Amino acid sequence: MGRRLPCAIGGGGITRDKREGDRATPAGRHRVVALLYRPDRMARPAPWARPIGPTDLWSDDVQDPDYNHLVTAPHAFGHERLRRADPLYDLILLTDWNWPDARKGRGSAIFIHRWRKPRHPTAGCIAFAPQALPWLAPRLPPGAQVIVRG
Repeated sequence: MGRRLPCAIGGGGITRDKREGDRATPAGRHRVVALLYRPDRMARPAPWARPIGPTDLWSDDVQDPDYNHLVTAPHAFGHERLRRADPLYDLILLTDWNWPDARKGRGSAIFIHRWRKPRHPTAGCIAFAPQALPWLAPRLPPGAQVIVRG
């Protein structure tokens, strides 16, 4: 779209053999399947965006029957809170990495979210600058492909 947007990837680099907890970003073509946002912090970024609620979590526990899916609190298995105190998850593009039919241990969600600081490594997600993500998010509709070269 005529712009170059620097990003950050996982601290484990790029891999073709993604595993839960390896901190790597999986190589390949990943489709955008959802856009989540914090309605208490921003306006709806696109008509298809879904608000992140106070009890929304993401399961990252391979023992969980709902592994690599959106779940709600309280939740007995390991998970990541989507409604964070910091702004990293104020806007999230969810990719189809290991979703919807998650294979245990192949790695939970690869989100596209805000970076912590310029090019600071993620836990495996793809992160963009705070000013870039609101521009990018509504321009990547459901089904858009994100290509990670590896």
